[in-house]
Amino acid sequence: MKLIDRCNSCGKGLVERGFVTFPCPICSNPIGRCENCREQGVEYVCENCGFRGP
Repeated sequence: MKLIDRCNSCGKGLVERGFVTFPCPICSNPIGRCENCREQGVEYVCENCGFRGP
């Protein structure tokens, strides 16, 4: 899986505790989420296929 170093929602670097990376459910492109965006349920968009998730 390709390395991801930025949150897909806010662009924050994924260097602090609490971040997560996972494959897009549609195309398996990596998605990165910072702790803040995960806790607040901020929408993310897959850069490859356009899938939107909470």
